[in-house]
Amino acid sequence: MFDYLIVGAGFAGAVLAERLAKKSNKKVLIIDKRKHIGGNAYDYYNESGILIHKYGPHIFHTNSPKVFAYLSEFTLWRPYEHKVLASVRNKLLPIPINLNTVNGLYGHNFDSAQLVAYFDQIKEPIETIRTSEDVVLSQVGRDLYETFFRGYTRKQWGMDPSELDKMVTSRIPTRIDCDDRYFTDTFQYMPLHGYTRMFENMLDHPNIHIALNTSYTEIKKYVGFKNLIFTGPVDEYFDYCYGHLPYRSLQFVHKTVDQPQFQSVAVVNYPNDQDYTRITEYKHLTGQEHAKTSITYEYPSWNGDPYYPVPKPENAALYQQYKLLTETLPNVHFVGRLGTYRYYNMDQVVAQALTLYDKLSGKKSVNEVLDPQTVKRHVPSPGVYSPNAIPAAPES
Repeated sequence: MFDYLIVGAGFAGAVLAERLAKKSNKKVLIIDKRKHIGGNAYDYYNESGILIHKYGPHIFHTNSPKVFAYLSEFTLWRPYEHKVLASVRNKLLPIPINLNTVNGLYGHNFDSAQLVAYFDQIKEPIETIRTSEDVVLSQVGRDLYETFFRGYTRKQWGMDPSELDKMVTSRIPTRIDCDDRYFTDTFQYMPLHGYTRMFENMLDHPNIHIALNTSYTEIKKYVGFKNLIFTGPVDEYFDYCYGHLPYRSLQFVHKTVDQPQFQSVAVVNYPNDQDYTRITEYKHLTGQEHAKTSITYEYPSWNGDPYYPVPKPENAALYQQYKLLTETLPNVHFVGRLGTYRYYNMDQVVAQALTLYDKLSGKKSVNEVLDPQTVKRHVPSPGVYSPNAIPAAPES
C-alpha cells in the first residue's frame, strides 16, 4: 500500500514526491503517461549532442528565496538573464517594449522623460481595464499594439486580445529605460546540467517509485494507495462531467543547423507574418559550446497536449464548478497548472507544491528559513529511476 499516488512527474508532482518521501518518510508512487520525468520542462541531448527542451524554452526565474533555496538542493545553476527580440517591419527590436524599441521602430532619439510624454500622447483612455487589448492600448496606444501584440496574441491563443482576460498582456511590462531583460526577478538562472538531471536528483529516494508510460485510468483499480495527488487536467479527472475546459496547445518543429549560432538571442518572436510565434535557440540558454546549433519553431494549436488554460470569464466559471467537486474529496489533492486551471510559471508551481506539502505534513518546510546566499548548491549523485513498469507496492 502506497501512502501517496502522484499523477504527473512534472514540477508539482516531483516536488511533492520528494518532500513526502524525504521529510515525511511516506511511500510514494509517481506515474506519468509520458516516457520521461520532468513534465514540460524535460530536456535531452538530441542526435547531434545538443541539449534542447522538447516542449519549448523553459527559463527559470523567481523572486522567492524559498523556491530558489529548495531547488538549489538538486542542481547547480548557470546565471542567465533572458532577452527576447521581435521581428517587425524588417527589424529586430527588444520586447518587452522599452526605450530602444520605440526609438528603433520610429527613428526617434527619445530619452526616458520624452518616452513617458510620448506614451501619454499616444495611449488610449480606457476607463475600466477588462481585456488584454485594453491593457496595451491604455499603455502604449494603437500602433504599438498592432505591431507587437495583436498578431502574436491571435496566433498564440487563437482569438483576438479583445476576447482574452487582461492577465495575458499584463504579464508583459512596458519600460521607459533601456533594460532589455524579459524578466527582472531576483533569481534568474538555468539548471547547470539541465532540468532532467535536476528532476532525477529530486526523485532519487528509496521511498519513491516511478512508473512511466502509465496513465491514472489504467492503474487506479490495481494499485493500493491512501491519498492521491493529481496534477493532470482537473476536468479529465471528473470525466468532463461539466464539459471540457479549453486549453491551448503547441506543436514544435526541432531543427539542427550546421553553424555555431542561428540568432543573437535565445528567442525571437514573430508577431505578424509567419505561422509560427517564435524561434528558440537553446545554446543561449545552456551555454553549451558546439559547432552546430539547434532551434525550435513553435506553432500554437487547439490540438495536442494541454499547455495553457484559456483565460476567459466563462472558462473561469466552468473551472469553479469543478473546483467545488474537488472540495468534496478529502484524500485527493489537485495541484499545478492543469490541476488548478491557472497560468502558473514554474516557480509558482513549486511554491504551490511546497505549500501543499506544508498543509499535508502539518509543519513548515526547513527551506523556508534558508538564506539563498548561503545555500550550498549541492548536487546529489545522479538519480536512477524505475523502468516503465508498475512496481510492486511496498509493505505497509
